[in-house]
Amino acid sequence: MFALPGLAALVGFHFVPIGVGGFYAFTNWNGLTHATWIGLKNFHEIFGDELARGALWHTLELAGCFVVSVNAIGLALALGLHRAVKTRHVLRTLFFAPVAISPLAIAFLWQWIFDYQGALNRVLADVGLESWRRAWLGDPSTALWTILVVMIWQFSGLAMVLYLAGLQGISDDVYEATLVDGASGWLGLRKVVLPLLAPAITVSATITLIVGLRVFDQVMALTHGGPVDASETLATQIYKQTFYLGRFGYGAAFALILTALIAVLALTQLAFLRMNEERL
Repeated sequence: MFALPGLAALVGFHFVPIGVGGFYAFTNWNGLTHATWIGLKNFHEIFGDELARGALWHTLELAGCFVVSVNAIGLALALGLHRAVKTRHVLRTLFFAPVAISPLAIAFLWQWIFDYQGALNRVLADVGLESWRRAWLGDPSTALWTILVVMIWQFSGLAMVLYLAGLQGISDDVYEATLVDGASGWLGLRKVVLPLLAPAITVSATITLIVGLRVFDQVMALTHGGPVDASETLATQIYKQTFYLGRFGYGAAFALILTALIAVLALTQLAFLRMNEERL
């Protein structure tokens, strides 16, 4: 009985809108007039559109690189700030602080850094690397990767906290036994610490995958999907097709594809990591 209000809110504000949006994905609704059922026409148009296929590929690129990079950096930070450093509590707070800040605020800060007259190009010029200067956000070859840098900077602290929680759950006896057995730092990490961190790795990898696939704020603030559609993602296409072009049915089809993509990839990764936990 106590759970019923929460379950009702979950169904009413989450699952019902998903169901309604799923219905509109098969219509040509423009947000104003009556929706007409058109079947799979929206999906045929999406998969036949080069821009849509590019947005899908950019989403997968960003998510894949984001998951690997954030978890590697977060694990390194957690290992470094677990015990040895005296100022570890202050450093933990500093590294986690970007997670609590609005993604838009962080994106606008990095927009100033990546601007052609911004901090990064000034530093490059000062150290004699002026030939490396470029319009980072205006170059199709670098725009997507600047977004990745911003996302990594913001969310590495989240992975760090998750791994710290896992490390604090490992008994001191385990570390002492590892030292007694003569295991080196790397061998102890690979054979003892990482297997015991498997549940934390599963949680962190799943959360960061979902965050990477849903990236929107950073893209809109930094590049708006450009230049020349070089940083379009599924989330930005949902927004543009729906609210810029008024193609609500077409945008709902994009949203349904993104929802299915997140569900399939997240559940597949979760199942794989759970199997890996059992083997370890």
